[in-house]
Amino acid sequence: MAGAVAWRATPANDEDFVELRHFRYFVTLAQTLHFGRAAQALDIAAPTLTVQIQDIERDLGVQLFVRSRRDVRLTPAGEMFLLEARQVLAQAERAVLAGQRAGRGETGRVEIGYAGSAVFSGVLQSQLATFRQAWPGVIVTAREVPQGELPMMLIENRIDIALLRMPMNLHTRHRAHVLFRDSFCVALPAGHALATPAGAVDADALENERFIVPEQPLGTYEVARRGGFTPVGTTTPGSLVAVLSQVALGEGVAIVPDVLVGATAIPGVVFKPLAGPPIHSEISAVFRSFEPSLAVSRLIAQITQTPAITSYALFDRAE
Repeated sequence: MAGAVAWRATPANDEDFVELRHFRYFVTLAQTLHFGRAAQALDIAAPTLTVQIQDIERDLGVQLFVRSRRDVRLTPAGEMFLLEARQVLAQAERAVLAGQRAGRGETGRVEIGYAGSAVFSGVLQSQLATFRQAWPGVIVTAREVPQGELPMMLIENRIDIALLRMPMNLHTRHRAHVLFRDSFCVALPAGHALATPAGAVDADALENERFIVPEQPLGTYEVARRGGFTPVGTTTPGSLVAVLSQVALGEGVAIVPDVLVGATAIPGVVFKPLAGPPIHSEISAVFRSFEPSLAVSRLIAQITQTPAITSYALFDRAE
């Protein structure tokens, strides 16, 4: 830390200033009030310390110590200067530690953008809880964002990691790691004719329905393909909660991830399995291939070491 400018002593001469080492010399002498012991603690010669203290007093234009053959005492100006000098040294130490901790990835900031599925599946909560316990000095913020905006937010560095439902077109500079796998089911208004009978719903039985389409339309389009029809009257209200709200109000049906079956309880919505092979979907964490931030890299490392959770059995498909 020697040589770092910590405090400007006088504006009269740009070469006249107190350096950080001067603060250490002064505080050590003020604590011992003995040039010999202070010099020994500082590992310098006593005459050198005397010269350094004289330099400080000359730069400040005040006397800090009263010296006699018997003792050394602080002047009123020295007592006041001691209070401030201790704060300067403490702040310098904090700055050094802050830089070192940031360099080790122990502090910093991580911005996460996520689609609602990441919360309903529990993968976001799990990842944040684990990371915050391991790295409490890192500030992690997470916010729900429309899924279609997440890739561009990554490109523009407005977020560091995105949690979204695949498939999704990604930039070549981005990588993805699957954290959760589930399947699609159909959400029906409680009074719908298909809501009461037991068993799975055939795709062709939905041909004449009005579809409320979530942000990830994969399930809707696959059901339409299997049923041999084109979805009609579709609306895309946004989040999964908004989709289910429209279903509850009788505005249509929706093909949604079956993780919602156990994660939501919106009155007026009935979830039913889809007949035929499951239509699988995945929640993935997406991040930059090259990440300059060590704090972000630590979270990415944690994510990539996490095996995907598979949840395909929310319905008895033998119904």
